[in-house]
Amino acid sequence: MNKIILPGATLGMLGGGQLGKMFTTAAQTMGYKVIVLEPDVNSPAGVIADQHICAKYTDETALAQLAELCDAVTTEFENIPATVLSYLEAKTVVHPSSKALSSTQNRLVEKAFIESLGINVAPYAPIRNMADIDAIADTFKFPAIIKAASFGYDGKGQAVCENADDVRVAFKTLKEVECVLEQRINLEREISTVLARSQSGEITNFPVAENVHINGILHSTTAPSNVSEQQAQSAIEMADKIADGLDYVGTMAVEFFISKEGDILANEIAPRPHNSGHFTLDACETSQFEQQVRMLCGLPSGNCELVTPVVMINLLGDVWGNSQPHWETLLSQPQNKLHLYGKKEARPGRKMGHFNTLATDTEQATEIALQAFEDLKAD
Repeated sequence: MNKIILPGATLGMLGGGQLGKMFTTAAQTMGYKVIVLEPDVNSPAGVIADQHICAKYTDETALAQLAELCDAVTTEFENIPATVLSYLEAKTVVHPSSKALSSTQNRLVEKAFIESLGINVAPYAPIRNMADIDAIADTFKFPAIIKAASFGYDGKGQAVCENADDVRVAFKTLKEVECVLEQRINLEREISTVLARSQSGEITNFPVAENVHINGILHSTTAPSNVSEQQAQSAIEMADKIADGLDYVGTMAVEFFISKEGDILANEIAPRPHNSGHFTLDACETSQFEQQVRMLCGLPSGNCELVTPVVMINLLGDVWGNSQPHWETLLSQPQNKLHLYGKKEARPGRKMGHFNTLATDTEQATEIALQAFEDLKAD
């Protein structure tokens, strides 16, 4: 049964990073109170929440307190143990479910699930020991990427391999944890789609966006994408099939590869709002974070239509250099919308913020955004 939770209620957020912060902002704007459970005392979401429970995600006393105080609980990232959500599910409303989360926490489990739906992924092999490498050494098509099956993100926990010897070296570097070896495809472009699925199974989709990664970290997202209408529709249909297969409730993203041969391959599921959906904050009628609130609370979906073409640029700690970036140059352009996450320390590779550039078409938005990014970098 669809339970509607109205403004004035209290919502819980597991995780205090930037995704949690943007959810908190959306929820508070709509009139909800938010309690964040997060071990970092200075977390971006924790400092703006109505209450911050500073504890480990597995702390049962803290979880019991969160469940008692909240009408519903959600999460900002998939590395929260599924057992934590199971514990909370016995006490309050939780979306997404522990079952949905458990299907996306391990790359091998995730790929097998996607394939079970008849959706293609890039060729891969499980690597659990050195014998697995020996078994595929002569048959696996290189180059490839080895990735830790769990807890890897933003290029961490992975390495490019040109041959089986590279796999052996990388596997040792990764402490011989369970891994997946993925064949590198003849890549034309990367796209993603963000959707919202309600408790009754209704799905609404944001426009398909096109992504550029640098060193395994998302650098830019452009919407609308340059893919054909047929390719965009195929990606949306596959993402919807995945959401239905998970019986998912909430905001979710799916990343896809498009090969130069025209094949569309599912890459990863993000059971939460996604970096590539940040453009929705300024370019859509409803943001992915408002959608997260709406789905959690059993409310109807907001309008997902794109209002204006947009390019989103990630701002990593590398941009800071030895001083503050040149914010004055970025903000001198009225098309640029800056979002900083409030993290205390800028480090190379750390996501510190992003900006959205709005324009009459994607070409103009791209030109303005790329120039703004170059001018922004600190000396």
